[in-house]
Amino acid sequence: MAATPAWPPRSTPRLFVDAALAEGPRRIDGPPAHYLLSVMRLKVGDAVKLFDDRSGEWLAVVEATGKRDLHVQLTTLLRPREPVPDMWLCAAPLKKGRVDWVAEKACELGVARLVPVLTRRAVVDKPNTDRLRAHMIEAAEQCDRTALPVLADPVKLATLLRDWPADRALFFADEAGGEPAAAAMRARPGPAAILIGPEGGFADAEREAIRALPRAVGVSLGPRILRADTAAAAAVAIWMSVAGDW
Repeated sequence: MAATPAWPPRSTPRLFVDAALAEGPRRIDGPPAHYLLSVMRLKVGDAVKLFDDRSGEWLAVVEATGKRDLHVQLTTLLRPREPVPDMWLCAAPLKKGRVDWVAEKACELGVARLVPVLTRRAVVDKPNTDRLRAHMIEAAEQCDRTALPVLADPVKLATLLRDWPADRALFFADEAGGEPAAAAMRARPGPAAILIGPEGGFADAEREAIRALPRAVGVSLGPRILRADTAAAAAVAIWMSVAGDW
């Protein structure tokens, strides 16, 4: 007897919708509609998965198509929004391309909040947050995520440190050396953040200000010199492994 095909198929398109979803009809227009109609070539009766970073992932069926929009019927909540570990990534903006990569990996690895931090040696002082969010959305669509990191407004390092919550550990990748990252993170469970500096590293005065924060811990990411984007992904992966999310 032939097996019943999986429904919906794994090849079903996934799309982020920045609005609360619920069972019932929904109109999709703008760039998402262009993608579904012109790229994925959806037609009446086809299925699409929608997620909203609020309720979770829904199965929808196309009911009508136009030149620039389509109407779908949301039928089933496939999955609720996934739980996200309480980890922030605070990272100095990098050159275009590399900072986009950091945003993608922050989403893929399960970071709860991405905070662009303006430092003295950063080569970028006005990161394009719209582009960063677009890269996170694309990563979530491709990697079956139902949650997106919160993208905070860029903040100066001094302001970040001044307003730092007393209940959150701050592990900062210190090129001058520090505790082995895994051991430091294992010894300090609970809400946490990782701070990654710019390509040129933290200035001496910045490093002193960070170390003066009671919850800050300088950590080492191993014997090799890492570029800032690599350091961000490596540090988050270490924390996730220690925290049990992996």
